[in-house]
Amino acid sequence: MKKLFLLLLLTVCCQAAFAQQSNRITIRGSITDTSKAVMPGATVMLLTPKDSALVNFGRTNDKGAFEFRNVKRAPYILKVSYVGFLPLQVEVNPDNSEVTDLGALPIKPIQKELLEVVIKAAKAPLSIRGDTIEYNAASFKVPPGSTVEELLRKLPGMQVDQEGNIKAQGENVTKVTVDGKTFFGSDPKLATKNLPADAISKVQVFNDKTEAAKTTGIDDGKREKAVNLELKESHRKGGFGKVTAGVGTKDRFQLRGNYNRFNTKEQMSVIGLGNNINQTGLSFDDYQDFRGSQSFNWEDQGDFGFYSGGVYFFGGDDGIGVPITGGGSNSRGFSRNYAGGANYNYDTKKTKLSSNYFYNQSGLTLNSDLEKETFLPNSSFLNTDHKSQGSLTRNHRGSARFEQKIDSLNTLVIIGNLRANNGNTNLFSDQNFFEGPNQETRTSQTNFANYNQFNGFQLATTAIYRHTFRKKGRNFAASLAYNVNDTDGSAQQRSTNTYFNDTTATGPTVFRINQDNITSSLRTEIKSSLDYTEPLSKTTFWETFYNFSRRNDKVDRDVFDVGDQISVRNETLSRYYTNDFTYNRIGSLIRYSDKGFNVSGGLAGMWFHQAGQFASNQGASNFTKVDRNYFSVVPNVSINYNKKNKRFNAGYNVNVNQPQTSDLQPVVDNSNPRFIREGNPDLLPSLTHRVSGGFGVFNPGSFVNVFVNVNYGYNINQIVYNQTVNELRVTTTRPENISGGTTKGGSVYFSFPIKKTKAVLNTNFYTNLNKFPTFINGVPNQTNNNNYNAYMSLDLTPSEKFTFYPTFNFSITDTKYSVNTAQNLTIYNYNYGGNMNVQLPKGIFFNGRMNYQIYKNPKFDFRQELPILNLAVYKLFLKDNKAEVRLTAYDVFNKNRGITQQAYQNYVQTERVQTLARYFMLSFSYNLRGLKSQMRQNNYIY
Repeated sequence: MKKLFLLLLLTVCCQAAFAQQSNRITIRGSITDTSKAVMPGATVMLLTPKDSALVNFGRTNDKGAFEFRNVKRAPYILKVSYVGFLPLQVEVNPDNSEVTDLGALPIKPIQKELLEVVIKAAKAPLSIRGDTIEYNAASFKVPPGSTVEELLRKLPGMQVDQEGNIKAQGENVTKVTVDGKTFFGSDPKLATKNLPADAISKVQVFNDKTEAAKTTGIDDGKREKAVNLELKESHRKGGFGKVTAGVGTKDRFQLRGNYNRFNTKEQMSVIGLGNNINQTGLSFDDYQDFRGSQSFNWEDQGDFGFYSGGVYFFGGDDGIGVPITGGGSNSRGFSRNYAGGANYNYDTKKTKLSSNYFYNQSGLTLNSDLEKETFLPNSSFLNTDHKSQGSLTRNHRGSARFEQKIDSLNTLVIIGNLRANNGNTNLFSDQNFFEGPNQETRTSQTNFANYNQFNGFQLATTAIYRHTFRKKGRNFAASLAYNVNDTDGSAQQRSTNTYFNDTTATGPTVFRINQDNITSSLRTEIKSSLDYTEPLSKTTFWETFYNFSRRNDKVDRDVFDVGDQISVRNETLSRYYTNDFTYNRIGSLIRYSDKGFNVSGGLAGMWFHQAGQFASNQGASNFTKVDRNYFSVVPNVSINYNKKNKRFNAGYNVNVNQPQTSDLQPVVDNSNPRFIREGNPDLLPSLTHRVSGGFGVFNPGSFVNVFVNVNYGYNINQIVYNQTVNELRVTTTRPENISGGTTKGGSVYFSFPIKKTKAVLNTNFYTNLNKFPTFINGVPNQTNNNNYNAYMSLDLTPSEKFTFYPTFNFSITDTKYSVNTAQNLTIYNYNYGGNMNVQLPKGIFFNGRMNYQIYKNPKFDFRQELPILNLAVYKLFLKDNKAEVRLTAYDVFNKNRGITQQAYQNYVQTERVQTLARYFMLSFSYNLRGLKSQMRQNNYIY
């Protein structure tokens, strides 16, 4: 009976397979011109007759032939496009045979009298011209009301992840413009998340050249993937926008809106938001201000010559070392956020102005629990830390770029960036320290309460003048920049430190800190660059450049011990410090550039001079002097090939970077009395030898992407943070120079359509192998960290009524410590995700988003699973579907926790943060031009 059943099942399966096979056919043919010459590289598309939806696409091979396999037996429209030729449209009606051969299809060259016909007929779903792919937005159906982000999801060869980051042909998209103009600065997400898809006529994806290459006309081989959104004519006249308001359980609320008004010369946009659902609306630039840091380095485009490190006006002042991340979460605390901004662009043939202003205010309440184990040469200790923090930050950011084409040979560019921020923070901490075979004996306890206030002002201005000589390839450029960073802050520090192992007749030893400090920091910098390029031939160029910078740092820090009656100045912790840093670089390079192949080699001499002094106060009679010079010769070699959708790059360079200002300052920071930081004015610049290479192939016919890259770096005089831990387990860190650290890495990216326009698989495998040397209590420690990652996503877009985006991410962090090999550990992190959108009858839509995170650390028997599920259902109504009402359930299982696992140079820690968990929200949206519908990947509204 069982065999009979299996035979019957096999018969049914075979019949089904045969029926399925018989319903599939192959369509083939070839493209020629009117003289019957073959046309390789022509774009061929198969469309449905009903709505011209794209079914399949490809390009003709070297013999001008094309073939579509395994397509349904049904009528189609075949559309052919080729640069300089009239688009061809052919009806395809398959017969009963398995192969439909269309034969040779001739296309006609465009004549002037046919130009109007071409414009009307050229609305193909996509066209490929060299390395540029142009998509006709109307051919890629998204539900009405969708954002540009959802439109990009539908386009072959493009991917958008859960955070809104964009990839095109396997490369990260770094710039999104609207009608060729910037939109709120350099953050691509501000355009894709705020502009509606129905405002877009075309999406153009291309490899953009650098600003210098555009101006001089000399290809430097450098490329960045860029996307331009071309607006419909209807949206270049008048305004469009959307507002959203929502209320929820647990007193949750959100407000969000944007308004845009564009024309051929001007663009104006306004955005705003307010909420208490942890949506800060911050880009990377804003995030730096949000955390109270001035560590962002503005790109002023005025440093000529090849990159070799050098001077950073802002640079990472809020870190103590290189973190070895083993996974984490962005869900931290509870925040109340308000933000708003405006963007204005003006563009004519000779004058271009791009400007924007953005303000954000965020109040954060954060409660966290931290477990941290620190490894010493012969022992280890555990400390737990329960923190409660409240903070409020306010940030203003403005920027402008003005470009004036004086005449055909001269151009002037003026760039300005301005920031102003202020805020305050209350921090309470309860720390307990444990030692013993199983870390079971409590040895000490520290409680502290700190209150901080800060005000900051930063200004960066640059003027660039470029002159193009009448001899092609001969160019001259000069730049002048002035930067200011002025920060003032005050702090109150109150702590009680109890040591149970260090006792007296009255009990455990207790130390108390009761201090106030006032710190003012002023940094000013003036910098200038010159660049001259001389053509040696049509393909060879000689470039010479000079860079100069002079920076002055001034820090005045007054620390007072607060008593019952009076406050006494602490001369040991107070510091007055000045530092003058002069930087000169002169170099030259030879560049060869021809037909997509670019190779350059150069050499530069760099000279640093540091002159500083410090004492306990400004009026001291004796100052400690710091005076040193540093000289280095740095080479630079690069090879780039980019042609016919194949790209190769390789390079070798030496980077020399000065120490960060905070590391040079001879200041002791005891805001955490168990973790004290101090600067080192004797630091030398760090030097890194770096070799890198990569290879990529993109097939525009099949849309298969492959990209491989490797890199290696060796550090000399690397700045590391040595640690000294005393018998009371107080850790003091001090930056020092050390050589021998290395970084090695590589990645493989592979993407291909399983079924064109319906299913795309994206995979990415990458690894980082790092060696970090440091000293722990004077004993050299080498931390070897190997990180392995695998990422996979599947974009399923079978129709506009159903989309599904499953993802999987897996990482292993293997960390080994030479100082204490018994503490070696491996951290595992898994992440399963998925977004599903369903269009139901009567204008009702459903959205579900799942994010299942698993954290594992077998050494500490740690395992945490966080299944986060968000669901939403929404309905469209009013005339032209201008309105939407939405009911959303966030974190349905009430499992959201902010968890972070990290391994550092000699410690490992796990942090748990209380954060926003399950709540429900009812929201209403209104579109100023007519809201249709929206099936979003994200479960919140843009």
